[in-house]
Amino acid sequence: MSTIASPLGDSAIMLRRNFKHTLRNPTAVFNAVLFPVVIMLMFVYLLGDAFSVGVKYVDYATPGMIVLAICYGLGSTATAVNSDMTKGIINRFKVMDVSRGAVLTGQVIASLLNNVIAVAAIAGTAFALGFRPSASPLDWLGVAGMVVLVGFSIGWFTVALGLSAKSVETAGLATVPLIMLPFLSTAIVPAGKMGPGAKQFAEYQPFTPIIETFRGLLTGSVHAGDAIAAIAWCVGIGVVGYLWAIATFKKRA
Repeated sequence: MSTIASPLGDSAIMLRRNFKHTLRNPTAVFNAVLFPVVIMLMFVYLLGDAFSVGVKYVDYATPGMIVLAICYGLGSTATAVNSDMTKGIINRFKVMDVSRGAVLTGQVIASLLNNVIAVAAIAGTAFALGFRPSASPLDWLGVAGMVVLVGFSIGWFTVALGLSAKSVETAGLATVPLIMLPFLSTAIVPAGKMGPGAKQFAEYQPFTPIIETFRGLLTGSVHAGDAIAAIAWCVGIGVVGYLWAIATFKKRA
């Protein structure tokens, strides 16, 4: 077997294993897929008329809910990674001569697949609530690319958090800031409607340009500055997460 085929085959096996574990965990499925839908129904269907954002609220909120859907499944990824590390399964993989890189890559890709399913659920809910985007086919391709880029970069950062945590419980807690950050962005209301301090934080945190890029793509009028900032944040987060994860894995495995 070639040096390339072996890690790819190991990664596919790890992906299948991790995805099956997720499907067998009702809490993980709820957090990753159903809870973002509940959040969207609460903000759009129940509270939507309370927000004045200049456009139909479902059109404004959907891009932010896409990012929320990506973030809400992170806890299960971090705990799964930490569980493998602390319960000795990694040592078993070493005895079986499984590629070390495949163990981490399988977790990241499994997380990305969860993201895609969650985003699809959010999109379906949005259309049911009256979401009617004006995006072109090229814009939709950009939306799909951003979902993959955001999910992949945050996935590596989450894996690094899970590897660095001392226990499964702390691994889950470590992802809470990532889950909460979208609420402190322009996901729910524009930054201009926030109070002092919160407004400035929302304007300069990483999720705001990511959400604004989704918003621009879905309306067919993406702003180049937002797109560049969003891609830069994703690349930066992904590189830091990857290097951190690899270094921690080599140290602890």
